[in-house]
Amino acid sequence: MRREKQRKFVFLCLYNDDGLVELELKDLGLVFSWPSQRLREMFSELGLPSKTCSPECLKVITSLVEELSFPEAKIGLSSGVSAFLYLYTSIIGYRPGKVRVTSDLPLGSGLGSSASFCVSVSAALLALSGAVCADNQQKGWFVMRENELELVNKWAFQGERIIHGKPSGIDNTVSTFGSMIMFRLSELTRLKSSGPIRMLITNTKVGRNTKALVAGVSERTQRHPDAMAAVFTAVDSISKELSDVIQSAAHDDVSITAKEEKLEELMEMNQGLLQCMGVSHASIETVLRTTLRYKLASKLTGAGGGGCVLTLLPTLLPSTIVDKVISELEACGFQCLKVEVGGKGLEVCFT
Repeated sequence: MRREKQRKFVFLCLYNDDGLVELELKDLGLVFSWPSQRLREMFSELGLPSKTCSPECLKVITSLVEELSFPEAKIGLSSGVSAFLYLYTSIIGYRPGKVRVTSDLPLGSGLGSSASFCVSVSAALLALSGAVCADNQQKGWFVMRENELELVNKWAFQGERIIHGKPSGIDNTVSTFGSMIMFRLSELTRLKSSGPIRMLITNTKVGRNTKALVAGVSERTQRHPDAMAAVFTAVDSISKELSDVIQSAAHDDVSITAKEEKLEELMEMNQGLLQCMGVSHASIETVLRTTLRYKLASKLTGAGGGGCVLTLLPTLLPSTIVDKVISELEACGFQCLKVEVGGKGLEVCFT
């Protein structure tokens, strides 16, 4: 139930009487289902609901998911289906029901789609169970209370653990609360921006192996410890300055332009440091060259090695320029999404 401009997951949840717990991934044309009585029997000895997924619980979930038939190209969805099954049985129990998912977020592209999935399904199920929004009389989209968002975020993090093993918690937190977050030394700080920042996300559609990329950075650090230490120190300094710039006030075109020029410089410096780490890719460099022709600043996002690239779109940039950039990038086979960073997080709608 997360809704954001050009980036959303929408869940329709309802109880039914056919004896099945059903998950429909509408955009992919896939439906998975389990007899509710079978779920009750398999989980009965584990003492669900539980706020954490024990190894025994994960073993049962894995066996249930392995019985499903996944298209070969979509086998990576199995971890997300496992997270759904854990969240459903832990929050709702074994009551038959149907969950329908629609999304316009690219999957597996480093944009936090798994976190958005976990936040959305947690919120939808908690709302359906009455654990949150129990006294809501409002129609249309609305934001939950702070304590309800905290509850959603905790459940979503457990789903992320099933998918990723040891997630930082950044993605589910920003999906829940919106705006922007600074992550440093395992501490999450929610930033307050004076306004949304327009970005163009370019999905290169090049898959990347996060573990291999991280290992590559580690090996380079071992070979060049002093140089890489300087790189990491510079990245830390850029992150701190970026958070200050984001939170600085800008009330007119002049101050907004000055703020965006600082952001452009910091993005360019950060991209250079990421190249020093060895996590860029030919596809990323193609995006950088294309946007640079229009004097736009870009940097990779996520683990690198492919995936997505962020390009800052200044407030006063004519839409005709944006259209030209998108046209060139799409001609390279890339996918482009215009978004606003720092917008709303989780919203719920009762109809």
